[in-house]
Amino acid sequence: MAEGLTSTSSGLHAPLPRPYGRVYRSRGRTVIELQGEVDIASAKPIGAHLDVVTAVRGHHVVIDLTHVAFFDCSGLALLCRARRRTAENGGRMWVVCDSPGILRVFRAGAVLDVFRTLPTLDDALAAEDW
Repeated sequence: MAEGLTSTSSGLHAPLPRPYGRVYRSRGRTVIELQGEVDIASAKPIGAHLDVVTAVRGHHVVIDLTHVAFFDCSGLALLCRARRRTAENGGRMWVVCDSPGILRVFRAGAVLDVFRTLPTLDDALAAEDW
């Protein structure tokens, strides 16, 4: 699905509200492509959507930060929650990020080793480990 996901018997969900990004399925994984700023102002709508995505049992999730211009500790908290919920439900989560600024936030939050960050979406979709 190119633009978003709709409710189905497999437990998928509504599209991520604009202007925060888009959601689609690729190679058996749900890709959440975030855009713009991920900060305290966007945390609530993005977080509500991530909660729905990560509640699905055995779900494999890729969070793509390639199009994010600003990312702060609120965004980091969202990703930590999404990772925990995904793992609790037997799924896996990968993060696509090659931005030195965003990776600096990961290092400052002491979670760079907790997340599997990969530089490209293709890398994340092909990843088997983690």
